[in-house]
Amino acid sequence: MAVKVKKITARWIFNSLGVILVILISLEFALGFSIKNYFYESVERVMTSQAETVSGLLSKYSMEENGDYESYFRGIVTTFEKRNIMELMVISEKGEVVLTSSGFIPAEDSITPDWNEALLSSKKTATFTGTAGGENIMSVTVVPDGSTDTFASFRLVTSLKDVDTQITFIILGAAFIGIAIIFFVMVSGSYFINSIVIPVGEIGEAAKKIAEGDFNSRIEKKTDDEIGDLCETINYMADELGATERMKNDFISSVSHELRTPLTAIKGWAEMLEDSSKDNTIDNQTLSRGMGVIIGETERLSVMVEELLDFSRLQSGRMVLQPMKLDIIAELSEAVLTFEQRAIREKKDLFYEESDDIIPVMGDKNRLRQVFVNIIDNALKYSDEGGSVTITALRTEKGFVDISVKDTGIGIPADQLEKVKTKFFKGNATRRGSGIGLAVADEIIRMHGGEITLDSIEGKGTTVTIRLPIDK
Repeated sequence: MAVKVKKITARWIFNSLGVILVILISLEFALGFSIKNYFYESVERVMTSQAETVSGLLSKYSMEENGDYESYFRGIVTTFEKRNIMELMVISEKGEVVLTSSGFIPAEDSITPDWNEALLSSKKTATFTGTAGGENIMSVTVVPDGSTDTFASFRLVTSLKDVDTQITFIILGAAFIGIAIIFFVMVSGSYFINSIVIPVGEIGEAAKKIAEGDFNSRIEKKTDDEIGDLCETINYMADELGATERMKNDFISSVSHELRTPLTAIKGWAEMLEDSSKDNTIDNQTLSRGMGVIIGETERLSVMVEELLDFSRLQSGRMVLQPMKLDIIAELSEAVLTFEQRAIREKKDLFYEESDDIIPVMGDKNRLRQVFVNIIDNALKYSDEGGSVTITALRTEKGFVDISVKDTGIGIPADQLEKVKTKFFKGNATRRGSGIGLAVADEIIRMHGGEITLDSIEGKGTTVTIRLPIDK
C-alpha cells in the first residue's frame, strides 16, 4: 500500500499542488510588478505636477520686464514647500548643481544624466528612475523658459526608499497569503488523498485475498460515493466468484458421481460375465442382459464425455458450426422419436403432433439435434412418473419459429430461474446430470442467432422455448 500512496501523492503534488504553486508564484510576480508600477507612476505624477508648477512660475516671471530671473529662481528654491518629500536642485548649463532646497550640494556620483536629456529634448523635460549615490531615486528635470547659463534647468529628486519598503511589505503580505493558501491546500488535499488512498489500499488488500481464493473477504462501505460503489462492486464480485466456485465444485462432484455410476455398472457386469464364462454357468438371458447394461452405460458415458468436450470447445471458442439449409420440423420430429420408448418405459406421456408446415432454417443439423435432445431429456428427467411432456413448433409473424417443450415436473424455484443457463449450475442435486447441458444448448442457439427462454412454476412444471430465425 505504501507504493500506491507514494504514487498517488506524487501525482497529486505534480498535478494539483504543482499547478497551484505555479499559479501563485505567477500571481505574486504579476502583483509585485503591478504594485511597483502603480506606486512609481503615482510618485512620478506628483513630481511631474510639482515640476510643472515650478516651471509655470518661472515662465511667468521670465515674461516680466526688468526682472531679476536668477534671484526669483533662487527664492523659489530656498522657500520650496515640498522639501520634506523631494529636493529641488538648480543645474547649470555644464551640469553642475549650483543650488538645492536642502542647502547641500550632492556628490558627483549622485548627478544623473537626465539634465542633459532635458536640454536636448523637444519637450524640455526628462525623467530618471534608478540608483544614484547608492540610493534608489526618481528625478524629473525641466528646462524652463528664461533659463540662463548658470540657472539652465532645475531638477526635482525624491528617494524611493519608503516607497520600496511599502511595496516590499505588500509583496510579503501577498506571499504570506499565498503560503497560507498552499498550507490550506496541502491540509485539505492530504485529507482528501487519505480518504482515497486508505480505501483504495483496503480494496487492494481485499482484491488480493479474493484473487488468492478467499471469497469470504469483504470490504466495509464507509462512504456513499464512487469509492463506496467500488466497495459494493468488489463485494458483489466476491459473492459471484464464491457462487461460481461452489457451482464448479458441485459440478466436479456431480460429474464424478455421474461417471462413477456407469463405470461401476460396467465393471460389475463385466466381472460377473467373465467369472460365469470361466465356469460355463452363464445363460443366454443373463449374457444378453449384461451386455445390454454395458452397452447402455457405455453410450451414457459417451454422451457425457461429448457434452464435456462441447463445453470445453465453447469455453475456448473452438466450436464451429457447419450451417446448411434444413427443415427444422423434420429435425425436431427425429429428436422426439428417440424418446418415445423411454417415455413409455418411465410411464410418462410424451405429446407431439408433427406440423405439416415446412419451416426452413439455416443451421448446424447435428448441433440443433443436440439441443432438442438435451431439452427433451431434461423435461423427462425432471418429470415424475405419470407426468407429461408436450412439444410444439409454431411459426411466428416476425420471421421466427418457436419450439416449446413443456413439462409437468418439479419446476424451478424463482430465485434459481435466472441461473439455470449458467455454467456449472445444477438446481436439483437429486436428479442425474452434469449441469452444463443447458448452458451448452443456450450457447449453440445463440450462435444460430436465436435464444432460449424459460418459464417455470415450482411444483407445477417448466416451459422451455427455443426461438430460431427462419431462413428467408
